[in-house]
Amino acid sequence: MKVSRYWKAIVAAVVAGAGAAGTALDDGKVTGPEAVVIGLAVLSGLGFTWAVPNRTTAAAEPPKA
Repeated sequence: MKVSRYWKAIVAAVVAGAGAAGTALDDGKVTGPEAVVIGLAVLSGLGFTWAVPNRTTAAAEPPKA
């Protein structure tokens, strides 16, 4: 399955943001610092995942003997 580096980064950002938001909503409200953490989680999930290139198909195959 071939996944675009953009979709990979978007999914990572959504998952990171949802995890941070779930933790922030534990008490029923989101405070200012919690909102900053959610934003940083989304940005770091997006940026770090986008920066790592996908493996090429040649590298994915085991070496032939």
